[in-house]
Amino acid sequence: MLRFNKNLFKSYLAVFAVLFLFLSCTKNDNPNNLPETVAAFQYLPGPKEGVVKILAIGNSFSEDAIESHLYELAKAKGKKVIIGNMYIGGASLEDHVKNALSNGSVYSYRKIDTNGVKKTYPNISIASAVINEQWDYISFQQVSQNSGQFDTYQSTLPVLYNFVKERALNAGAKYVLHQTWAYAQNSTHSGFVNYNKDQLTMYQAIVDANNKAKPLINASLIVPSGTAIQNARTSVVGDNFTRDGYHLSIPMGRYTAAATWYEAIFGESVVGNSYKPAGLSDFEASISQNAAHFALQKPNEVTQMVNFQGDGSFTGVININLGTAAAPAGWNGLTGFTAGSSVALKNNTNNYTGIGATITERFNGQNTDGASTTTTELNMPTDVSKNSYFGNSKGAFGGLTIVQSTIKITGLNKDQRYNFGYFGSRMGVGDNRETKFITTGANEVVARLNTSNNTSNVVWANAVQPNSAGEITITVTAGENNTNGSGFYYLAAIRITK
Repeated sequence: MLRFNKNLFKSYLAVFAVLFLFLSCTKNDNPNNLPETVAAFQYLPGPKEGVVKILAIGNSFSEDAIESHLYELAKAKGKKVIIGNMYIGGASLEDHVKNALSNGSVYSYRKIDTNGVKKTYPNISIASAVINEQWDYISFQQVSQNSGQFDTYQSTLPVLYNFVKERALNAGAKYVLHQTWAYAQNSTHSGFVNYNKDQLTMYQAIVDANNKAKPLINASLIVPSGTAIQNARTSVVGDNFTRDGYHLSIPMGRYTAAATWYEAIFGESVVGNSYKPAGLSDFEASISQNAAHFALQKPNEVTQMVNFQGDGSFTGVININLGTAAAPAGWNGLTGFTAGSSVALKNNTNNYTGIGATITERFNGQNTDGASTTTTELNMPTDVSKNSYFGNSKGAFGGLTIVQSTIKITGLNKDQRYNFGYFGSRMGVGDNRETKFITTGANEVVARLNTSNNTSNVVWANAVQPNSAGEITITVTAGENNTNGSGFYYLAAIRITK
């Protein structure tokens, strides 16, 4: 007589259950059949030895944090990882819950394998991604505008967690909260009003909300990307870690977040990791790594990066281009034309100087009709000479009258004198569009330039000494000889020398 083997029965039942779930997902909510999905029975023996598997259920903020540099940081230390990101731009916890419960195949599933090869699968459901690997870490995050509002976590996060946990193939998986970052102070994101348009208010709200949300799912850890970014903002780089006021800058912002994930997941300091992205200096990489390390040491407060400051001294020259295009090599892009737009300045050999430029009175907008080819001592590429910011001091344009625009240069040596060169151009016009540049510190120097059809002229304000605070203000307005009816004035480029 055959004897009933209870353990063998459980094993067969487990195989049947996983196969049923796998086949169901393949037919219904995995239209791409995920070619990298391992056959269901291969899950049962346990996770792949020596491979750490990380899945984020998020949006563009998880894209910023884990898709670009986390794999490379791990590889540099001989660690094998598989990284998955379930992406929908702007997705909130509420959206994820709705998609999970409706079995919606609506995600872009980005997956990086152990060889660093990234593939993207469209129209994937949460259930399909969860059973695609025996994930060791599964993270959740709130959409940025609600990330500091704990009430938006309370009814959604536990539901999403339970849905995922019930389907996870690794019983020992750790669940993670991704603490995202506050917006840049000059951000125009509509959700910034939730925090009175104040960066530190938003940062502290995010920290508090994540700490309160952690017990809702008994999360194993919080990855403090928000604290790392806030730490980094206290360095010489300043508030320049986003590319549009909320998404992280490329590569430094993304590298800082990835470094935070590395140290949080692997429990070892990221400082000294040999990997850094192309275009990032050793000094910049050190800022990112230390900002991440400080965040893991003190995840709920900002650590001032006192050893990563500049002193206002520099060799060579400082070049600033005004326009929303990315700055060419050797140039610093002041890529916003409204008040608060700023840039931490490097010299022409890519070293931070500790000097900053901030627009304190706005321009009207950007003009792209400058000279494509120039012959000046600034040696400008087309992207610099062709693009400029403009104002209109005599009459309204686009509903605005901008009598003057101002840029404040900070972090200067108050005992040093500086020279400022200015270029602007508006091609294809027949009137005089003289622009006046008033450069003011402890003394004041005025320079004027007719920007109409200008391809070769730069004007200089020489020997300007900063005020006692180490600051010089540049005021840009229409000159006395400007004959344009709207009083259009233009500024495309600034050079600072000593």
